[in-house]
Amino acid sequence: MTLPLRHRRSPGRRPDRLSLQTGAGKGFRHHLFQKTMKAKMKLLISCLLAASLTTAAYSCKGKTNNNSNTTDTAATAKPAGPRFDADSAYSYTAAQCQFGPRTMNSAAHEACRKWIVGKFKQFGCEVQEQNADLKGYDGTVLKSTNIIARFNPKEKKRILLCAHWDSRPWADNDPDSTNHRKPVMAANDGASGVAVMLEIARLLQADKKFAMGVDFVCFDAEDWGVPQWETDYQDTGDSWALGAQYFSKNLPAGPKPEFGILLDMVGGEGAQFYREGMSMQFAPDIVSRVWEAARSAGCGSYFPDAVGGMVTDDHVPVNQNSGIPTIDIIPYYPDCQQSSFGPTWHTVNDTMEHIDKNTLQAVGQTVIQVLYTK
Repeated sequence: MTLPLRHRRSPGRRPDRLSLQTGAGKGFRHHLFQKTMKAKMKLLISCLLAASLTTAAYSCKGKTNNNSNTTDTAATAKPAGPRFDADSAYSYTAAQCQFGPRTMNSAAHEACRKWIVGKFKQFGCEVQEQNADLKGYDGTVLKSTNIIARFNPKEKKRILLCAHWDSRPWADNDPDSTNHRKPVMAANDGASGVAVMLEIARLLQADKKFAMGVDFVCFDAEDWGVPQWETDYQDTGDSWALGAQYFSKNLPAGPKPEFGILLDMVGGEGAQFYREGMSMQFAPDIVSRVWEAARSAGCGSYFPDAVGGMVTDDHVPVNQNSGIPTIDIIPYYPDCQQSSFGPTWHTVNDTMEHIDKNTLQAVGQTVIQVLYTK
């Protein structure tokens, strides 16, 4: 099976990899977003009335989020597990960015690989590197490494947490066309997901009673998809998520995780995470479980009870090829004219200046809630 189209070209229309889905009879209608590169970003975001910070309830409040309709209060939240440390996750995000853009076949990519492997080992994981020579859309041979870190490797009951760790080589959605062939720092679109996983691994190592197995997988070669400025190649969708495609067809030996959660762009300012359409098709029960966990953790306003768009992302091949029902936690900005993924997506502005600790906290605490709730 081929991946759903992540970009589709038409005259006068800038592509985006997310399409709206609206109920129509028994199916969904898919609409591409038109982008106005000179328009100002408009965000209509709800934000959290946070749970009070006590030993029993954790705050997920965001400085840019305020939703008077939320009921996430200390009285209603029922948090489970350790408190996620957003400062720690922020530092792991910054550490990856200090290597520079982690584009395929680069020295920064290789240095960051070693760092990620070292951190997971430090946090008690058994690490396997899944190496492969993958072919980019233009024939470039990509030296790819999926990093597979197993916590409690002997446990049969397992959950998959995953994110991609490579950087996009081209800022092809930047408002300034002179930046379109520059690499993306990928603080949010790459580093944030890995950082959240690292912090979760650290917390699990400190909890001697945690008995479940967790497979942390850092996918490589996710963001080598056909750039928007390319005219010689048609984007059929399969140029994206190359590392996840390889992983899903070459699962390592051992017990298969019961389900998976993909973390993509989980540190952006003003982010909210709608129920993603492909996740709803593949694993609606897991979506419901995660969104309920967000409410229980006091982070529900970051996870609106609404459907966003359908995204071609790493979770698609994992669902299609591996048999692991996997969902995508990915932001949706319905009123951002730059991109439905937010104003920094595939631009030179995807930097640490636009990483929000509150967003990292909300996502990290939600995943902790999932892990500690039976």
